[in-house]
Amino acid sequence: MHLELRALSVHYPGRPQPAVDGVSLGLRSGEIGVLIGPSGCGKTTLLRAVAGLEPASAGAILVSGREVTGPGTQVPPEHREVGMVFQDYALFPHLDVAANVAFGLARGLDRAGRRDRVAEVLALVGLAGSERRMPHELSGGQQQRVALARALAPRPQLLLLDEPFSNLDVDLRERLAHEVRGILKSAQATALFVTHDQLEAFAIGDRIGVMHEGRLHQWDDAYSLYHRPATRFVADFIGHGVFAPATLLGALTQGAALPDAAAASAYEVLLRADDIVHDDDAPLRAEILRKAFRGAEFLYTLRLASGEILLAHVPSHHDHGVGEWIGIRAQVDHVVTFRREGGATAPPMVSFPA
Repeated sequence: MHLELRALSVHYPGRPQPAVDGVSLGLRSGEIGVLIGPSGCGKTTLLRAVAGLEPASAGAILVSGREVTGPGTQVPPEHREVGMVFQDYALFPHLDVAANVAFGLARGLDRAGRRDRVAEVLALVGLAGSERRMPHELSGGQQQRVALARALAPRPQLLLLDEPFSNLDVDLRERLAHEVRGILKSAQATALFVTHDQLEAFAIGDRIGVMHEGRLHQWDDAYSLYHRPATRFVADFIGHGVFAPATLLGALTQGAALPDAAAASAYEVLLRADDIVHDDDAPLRAEILRKAFRGAEFLYTLRLASGEILLAHVPSHHDHGVGEWIGIRAQVDHVVTFRREGGATAPPMVSFPA
């Protein structure tokens, strides 16, 4: 593994719970990992620990097989060969683009070598020829590209990005996320990225980690997080969905045991908004409680006559009013069930095709 965390914990004095609690994960060379989760879940603290800016209370961090944090080991940030891109870009306003990018380059390079490397990384981020421009002459997206070029210039073993698009508007964030992924892949960089935005995470990450209360609930690709959540918290946090009471009559998963009658009713099923289809001819009706316009579709919040709440993605040309009753049907290709225990860490018990 290019980056490996082994049971990493960070505990701040005076706080009863660790900010990072026994997190283990790995990134191969050239992979992009993303950490997401609610505010205060520990994702930025974890990133700072990898950078060497926060001491670990337990566990180990290895970069390219070299232990940089561990029992009796705390390599200073400047000796970890780790680059970092911050939320506020941290560009020097009195230096031009070339000087900003060259700032982190080894002093051993001669002037021509520094100039060539600056030109190389500026071309990589799509800013060729902008060496003499000042930061205030650039847009927010261009400033972020300069910050990325500066972090890539020294050829770090690992690149860390802490919510780098949070100061940009929504449309630019999504576009830049795709572009940054392309830049990192072109540079063959290994990167760990922190964001609170799921769409950003899906756009940029090869592997995505969902954190809650300091713990890593799942470290997986986006498809698996959505369709095969490892915990109830992941199922609730990723995408739009609701949990409905369910009786488990049987399991189609190979090797799964049938529960007894008492246990069979102690389940709930995850229903995503894309599992519910609007169908005017369907006998089942639901009342529209809320609707959110999302361009090509609406997100409808629906209530059945029995009181259960559902969500549905409906093409936006089906423009029904709040309070209207519409026909719906389930189109569930993959059912995920959980024991009805509550809490964020209830394990999924059975997952089978409908």
